[in-house]
Amino acid sequence: MNIIVGIDLDGKITGAKLVEHHEPIVLVGIPQAKIEHYIDGFVGRRVLDPSEEGRMPVDIVSGATVTMMVIADSMTQSAVKIARSRNLGTGVADVASQPAHRTIDQTRSAVETWQALLGDGSVRRLAITNKELDELFQRTGNAAAIARPQQGDPNASFVDVYVALASVPTVGRSLLGDAEYERLHQDMKPGQQAILVAGDGPYSFRGSGYVRGGIFDRIELIQSEGSIRFRDRNYRRIGAVAAEGAPDFPEIGVFVTPDGSNLDPGAPWRFQLLVQRATGALDKAFVTTGLDYSTPDKFLTAPVSQPAVVAPPAAVAPASAAVQPVAAADDEPPLWERIWQARMFDVAIMLVAIGVLTGIFFFQDILVKWPRAYERIRLSYLAFTLLWLGWYEHAQLSVVNILTFFNSLRGDFRWDYFLRDPLIFILWSAVAAALLFWGRGAYCGWLCPFGALQEWTNRLARWARIPQVRVPFWLNQRLWPFKYIIFLALFGLSFGSLGLAEEAAEVEPFKTAIILHFAREWWFVLFAIGCLAPGLFIERFYCRYLCPLGGALAVPARMRMFDWLKRYKECGSPCQRCSNDCPVQAIHPEGAINPNECIQCLNCQVLYHDDQRCPVVIQKRIKREKFLALQSPSMVPEPKRKPRVLVTVNGREPSVERKPAAGQAASLEGDDQ
Repeated sequence: MNIIVGIDLDGKITGAKLVEHHEPIVLVGIPQAKIEHYIDGFVGRRVLDPSEEGRMPVDIVSGATVTMMVIADSMTQSAVKIARSRNLGTGVADVASQPAHRTIDQTRSAVETWQALLGDGSVRRLAITNKELDELFQRTGNAAAIARPQQGDPNASFVDVYVALASVPTVGRSLLGDAEYERLHQDMKPGQQAILVAGDGPYSFRGSGYVRGGIFDRIELIQSEGSIRFRDRNYRRIGAVAAEGAPDFPEIGVFVTPDGSNLDPGAPWRFQLLVQRATGALDKAFVTTGLDYSTPDKFLTAPVSQPAVVAPPAAVAPASAAVQPVAAADDEPPLWERIWQARMFDVAIMLVAIGVLTGIFFFQDILVKWPRAYERIRLSYLAFTLLWLGWYEHAQLSVVNILTFFNSLRGDFRWDYFLRDPLIFILWSAVAAALLFWGRGAYCGWLCPFGALQEWTNRLARWARIPQVRVPFWLNQRLWPFKYIIFLALFGLSFGSLGLAEEAAEVEPFKTAIILHFAREWWFVLFAIGCLAPGLFIERFYCRYLCPLGGALAVPARMRMFDWLKRYKECGSPCQRCSNDCPVQAIHPEGAINPNECIQCLNCQVLYHDDQRCPVVIQKRIKREKFLALQSPSMVPEPKRKPRVLVTVNGREPSVERKPAAGQAASLEGDDQ
């Protein structure tokens, strides 16, 4: 996200504008006007004025909390660097007027109890009840938040957080234990500080932002004009507090300040907590609260006088002078690498799922011989695709990914753009490999969440005895090209305007049905339902005729190197069993399988081995049984007993079986009853 910010000679932000962005979460349904309104909330703030509290606007955009945190940090920190380098504003006046510098006394390392640490202020507490939370939102004036008070007992705890500066030897050894403190101390660089945060209550101080974006979006440290946020690489989980008498906490973590952040342990600082409340399906309201922390004097060294350094007034610096940026140590790995590290568990699940699917395809000849087991495996895999991959992880591929990739090849191509979503990257890598082996069906038939949703809704419709419609093959052939036409239109439009092509790509209902769980404007929901409704009567209607992503994948799928689906020479001439049973009608009447339309459901392979449904295999079974009968009659399985129709005439059983005469009552006994 590229943002231009202006500040005046007093260090006040005079304006800010979103120049351009390539943020996926904004493209999937969050209006850009909300992002711009959030950015405008910084105008008028003096970036170096310690009296300016809440440098971040409280009207954070729901659904993009982490993005808003990054915007706030970027705007504030860049403005602070410029203001300091040009001596702007009130925060750089006379250093001589500032308090003398104090550091942590490393000679004090006695272990103390939990109550002692609470008593002297080494551990500070932030406790909020449901009633107090309602009062906080009432002060914001947000009508939507006020209308949704916290449920439950008003005096029940909402959040209970304890904060301590664990880099103080006595505090760290008491709370962490000697061994854990020593490991922490060895890992810390000079100038870094460690903060222990322990929490209880239904509201988590960690949130979920550090999992998806690598940033803890709910907590922040504020000291003077600076603020510090923590990322996943600054965090380590602690099992229990070691201090005697400490309660059990469900959440305990130690946060090490990023290298170069310069938290002064001898000066007061504030622990700030961001609290959110749902006000709608996608909307949330936010309020900030926190606690002030000062290191107890007994753990600090005596004051050290500093030389007076008076900064020149801002007006002295000529407007045309070159800006000398302040160097900041930032040895963090790239963003995509931090995201991958934070989502290793999700990556592992994704790799296992792809491995399972690869095994299904490689050993399909064995699996399809057990139709019932295969059916259960397929339905279970589709459920996993829809529930975990789609609705939980939002890993739904889109034609927008293809358009973005080809447009990046024309300009500044960078792999890190595509590596920022691990599951999407892994899926595309798997699809690229699968196109050479099995065509587009590996994704469309197994790994597409919307495709899984279509198949499951059709299954439910058939279980509810909703009649199914079979499209005549001549009409089916004429409807196939529509998805290719839609893709080519989007592809051509992207060369003129990628943004316009992304808007036109709403022809895909994936964002509404999978990403946003149908919680969107009514016209998007109505369109998504309109794409799903025909699938109740015609299996995978959208996949077969309208999906531009399927059309895009079908083009390179023609280059596949292997043909795994087995056929008999009798298929299509005269046998039409597979053609009639194919759920997407990808088998031509003459018996050939159209790889552009096949979804690799393997239904035809189940029929290929079925000696009760496939005419070719039935004939082989009959010949085998006749041969065995000639060799040894005892080896031939006993044929099934034919049903016997016993007719009674006027309540009496005749001596022979015959059809009942007209007007006579007949009853069935035996197998046909």
